[in-house]
Amino acid sequence: MGGTGRRWWPGFVALSAIWGASFALIKVAVDAGVPPVWVAAWRCLLGAAALWAILAFRREAAPRDLATWGHCAVVAVLLNAVPFVLFSYGETRVSSVLAGVMNATTPLFALLFALAAVPGEPRPGPRRIGGLVLGLAGVLTVLGVRHGFGSGSVGGGLACLAATCCYGAGFAYLRRHLSTRPHSAAALSAAQITCAAAELAVAAPLAAGAPHWPGAGAAAALLVLGAVGTGVAYVLNLDLVRTAGTAVAAAVTYVTPLWSTALGALLLAEPVGWNTLAGGLAVIAAVALIRQPSAAPGEGEHAARRGRRARQPVG
Repeated sequence: MGGTGRRWWPGFVALSAIWGASFALIKVAVDAGVPPVWVAAWRCLLGAAALWAILAFRREAAPRDLATWGHCAVVAVLLNAVPFVLFSYGETRVSSVLAGVMNATTPLFALLFALAAVPGEPRPGPRRIGGLVLGLAGVLTVLGVRHGFGSGSVGGGLACLAATCCYGAGFAYLRRHLSTRPHSAAALSAAQITCAAAELAVAAPLAAGAPHWPGAGAAAALLVLGAVGTGVAYVLNLDLVRTAGTAVAAAVTYVTPLWSTALGALLLAEPVGWNTLAGGLAVIAAVALIRQPSAAPGEGEHAARRGRRARQPVG
């Protein structure tokens, strides 16, 4: 590749690291005593503030029609409000390492919901069906089903799995109702995260009472998680699709669990069991199998436009 093809590497590494680090940041916050619903609420409030600042800097207009805002409100429930709470709750019971590995199952659920809800979605062939089966085996391995389903850790893992299931439904809804609208990805992201912030601003006090800051460490973790992981990451994702294409942007899914595992083990001293490693590798292999062939780096601007509004970050 020439010089143009190499420019996407910094954004790719930064994006995968940000999304991989989000699980460690969540762990820091919940271990410090921040209720899961408030972790999600602060994450969205700070992310919305960052995205609106980016829109102002770029002089981009936010959506103005009620239909778009209504669809963004639904997507916010499925891609932000509910899964952010579930991941935060899950990490009160499991390590950030396991949560990061479970997040890698998102493309598996996205495929299942797309098949059920998106008109024209190609039927899966033997390769994609094999990928789904392998992904299920990987999930069961990560959960350690040989020990049964009664432990709190399995409950936490299932909460994380439910979060990725929400992501799958959210992607299908987004693809069907928002991907063709004439707004930039940053504008749609700002509207979506603003809706999620509003939803959680109502739910959090009802579920967990008034907010409180247990310490500077938790506050710093939430600030980075919100402003960077739920704000700047959206823009990095869009830029990656534009400069490298959807194939490279999709590959972030494979790298994120590596970051979450490394950061959880090195910074939080979390154990990494053989079942987590084996199951995680199986999940990543499954995602590789179900991926449809996509355009390579250097694809035209028209292809980038087709893909850039259909992808949103997870984690």
